[in-house]
Amino acid sequence: MKSSTRKVLYFIALLLIVPNKAAAMHIMEGFLPLEWALFWWGVTLPFLILGFRSIRKTILENPETKMILGLSGAFAFVLSALKIPSVTGSSSHPTGVGLGTVLYGPFAMTIIGTIVLLFQALLLAHGGITTLGANAFSMAVIGPVVTYLVYKGAIKIGWSLSMAVFLATVLGGISTYVMTSLQLALAFPSEVGGILASFTKFAGIFAVTQIPLAISEGLLTVIVMNFLRKYNLEELKSLRVLSKEANEL
Repeated sequence: MKSSTRKVLYFIALLLIVPNKAAAMHIMEGFLPLEWALFWWGVTLPFLILGFRSIRKTILENPETKMILGLSGAFAFVLSALKIPSVTGSSSHPTGVGLGTVLYGPFAMTIIGTIVLLFQALLLAHGGITTLGANAFSMAVIGPVVTYLVYKGAIKIGWSLSMAVFLATVLGGISTYVMTSLQLALAFPSEVGGILASFTKFAGIFAVTQIPLAISEGLLTVIVMNFLRKYNLEELKSLRVLSKEANEL
């Protein structure tokens, strides 16, 4: 392992041992009605299959990037554990999926994000098994897909790597909570105004905390990406992150 990558992993490990009070992460265990919990599991499973294939292909073609894959998972674990209480049965926090999405693509991040959520449910009592499908769909499917599309679009129009990563991470994080708001609205429509009124209420509450968190996460992701570009240049080239149009920061 390169010393630079080891330093980043040590820093993340240090953050993990800092105690914090447990609270609901995303949508907590048992909060969704059973039919909605099963529905979100169903729509997430195809993306998990695509994710397994994506990671397998990348590792076979570029085995030297395994440590960066681990770094992406640790980064997502730490950031998504930094939470702020929000809507009853849920919370706001960074998602941490932007880094891995830029490096490995959205489907690989579906696997990483789901594993992160599973570990948090089992080890930290954040989230839950019944709501894992819903939480994974918002953070590990929608978030990475939006992040990837924004990143590729920004690069295509000539934005620098740093600006593309920042914008993609911010919008990807916000999209996660837009999806969470929709999930809660579908499960708990308002008596007056139905799903739309409920969605507006949930999204409005989330926006107070999530927009500043998304901006902070975007800045941090750019810092880590710049670090990787400085010390892990060959790995980034192997992953095709540093294309000609994205070579300047």
